[in-house]
Amino acid sequence: MINDNPQDTERTQRTVRPQEIARERVREREDDSQQPLMQQQQQQQQAIGKKCPFCGAINEPEVMFCAQCGQPISKMSCPFCGSEVDPDADFCETCHHYIRKDICSYCGAHLRGNEAYCPECGSPRGGLVCPTCHTMNDFAFCKQCGTALTAEAKELVKELQKNPDYKELMDVVQEYSRLEGSLPYNSERDVVREQMNMKLRERMLTLLAKDAGVENPVIPKVVTKRMTKEELEEQKSEKIKKLSAILDKLAVPPTSSPVQARNYAMASKPMGVRLAWVCNFKHALHSSPCGCAKPHLGGKWVVLGKNSTAEIKDDK
Repeated sequence: MINDNPQDTERTQRTVRPQEIARERVREREDDSQQPLMQQQQQQQQAIGKKCPFCGAINEPEVMFCAQCGQPISKMSCPFCGSEVDPDADFCETCHHYIRKDICSYCGAHLRGNEAYCPECGSPRGGLVCPTCHTMNDFAFCKQCGTALTAEAKELVKELQKNPDYKELMDVVQEYSRLEGSLPYNSERDVVREQMNMKLRERMLTLLAKDAGVENPVIPKVVTKRMTKEELEEQKSEKIKKLSAILDKLAVPPTSSPVQARNYAMASKPMGVRLAWVCNFKHALHSSPCGCAKPHLGGKWVVLGKNSTAEIKDDK
């Protein structure tokens, strides 16, 4: 039975409201009492260890990497310029110096830190001068011209040359370079002029052949490779697509060694086409992986083209 008496309804509301207010006050007291406890727990955790920003695990205060997920959780300072760098980086992108004293920058061998030469590859710790462009380098490949500077780097290039994808890459690069050097027709007048030149050539060769006693000379046709600007750009675009597809196959996968990743990337770089290195660390464009702090996170070469205006994070 529904109670329609307004007085009873008002009496019920008066009874319920104080109860609700009391409950809310109890909840507020509980929340207030829990906040100091939570803050105290957080302070204890911070005092005991370091919280990983990736997985939330608590680590020892002095560790550089999370014991749970392996991600870097601390920062280091560059010994040359003082800039903040990640603990798994081997190169400072601010001052462009190799910063690891315990790892050979040429082959990745472990060092004690005071050797003048790497005991594994024999490379000097002070750097190698490129015999081609005379650039001082901290790595196995010249950051300026890409020349292999160590015996191990040269062997790596030879091994890659046996790769079918690399062979196809070099063939496409040659085709693209030929197109880059091609001179297209600028107008219909150029087309007519070339046709007239071909007819003149045929006529001159015919006369010379008859003077030599050949009655019905056969003059070989010349197949011109010139094309219009539109045709040239279309062919170049097709070659760039092919290049990009092959470079994707040769992309550097994530690995544990920055040195090995950098060497593989430099060995797989084709000459004769303008490229840039896109790293997985910051997704920035570098002129080469020699300017990337974390090449071991992976990356790939991308085609820029002759007139590209893409901004490259150039290496000094």
